[in-house]
Amino acid sequence: MDRLKAGWFSELNDLWPGMCLSLQVDKVLHQEQSKYQDIMVLQTKNHGKALILDGIIQCTETDEFSYQEMISFLPLCSHPAPKKVLIVGGGDGGVAREVAKHPAVEEITQVEIDEGVLRVSREHLPFMGCGLEHPKLTLHVEDGFKFMAEHREQFDIIITDSSDPVGPAVSLFQKSYFSLMQQALRPGGIVCSQAGTVWASLDHVCQTFSHCHQVFPRTAYAITSVPTYPTGQIGFVLGSLNQETNFKEPLRIFSEEELDQMGLRYYSAEVHRAAFSLPRFAQQALSVR
Repeated sequence: MDRLKAGWFSELNDLWPGMCLSLQVDKVLHQEQSKYQDIMVLQTKNHGKALILDGIIQCTETDEFSYQEMISFLPLCSHPAPKKVLIVGGGDGGVAREVAKHPAVEEITQVEIDEGVLRVSREHLPFMGCGLEHPKLTLHVEDGFKFMAEHREQFDIIITDSSDPVGPAVSLFQKSYFSLMQQALRPGGIVCSQAGTVWASLDHVCQTFSHCHQVFPRTAYAITSVPTYPTGQIGFVLGSLNQETNFKEPLRIFSEEELDQMGLRYYSAEVHRAAFSLPRFAQQALSVR
């Protein structure tokens, strides 16, 4: 079925069978086939610009901040001194934009395999692409697996901002990837990875969480609301090398004034704590793995 039909884009994928989200489209701003995936930017009627990779909505202008802030500040505020941060993926620039806001962060290294996503985001999505130009950031266009294998014990935080487990992102959800991240962390380091939604892909969430749990002594799963994602929700798996880490209680708590100065619209200490409060079915599914 054509994903673009009669002025609407429909996100059709077997990852969430029997359902899809549709966005009304004013114009297709860009479309290309890169070496790794199909890249499309849409001007939607009600949700601003939208980035689509391989037919899956990555972000829309109206609600991307929820995802970007949470995947960044949940791990950053769980670490006592997150000075050196590695971002794997995140070619739209949104995570780099948010990580750079944290006052403790001194260096950001980003590894994105697809130059096409970087170029398109800079040109068509400047509200996120601006993160790619931050002076704290050093950007590498290469494979994240290879990069981490060559950079051991170098990072306090590793954030994996991947697309869903199709195409080039499949390898980022496997146990071998969590093991590689563990080796690239400094003592006490923390990882945070996009991990899907319990409402449409509970088995995938549990499998990803299990991979993380087999590698890291402290693990957790957190959720955030993103209206234009499948089921309106997405989750993250977090792992820490420090057995004393309590992900549910942030170590760094910002005042309202600080949150305003950083331009945070979703994240706060209260939202941080709430993100780890899961419905019983999700708690039970994750507790047996």
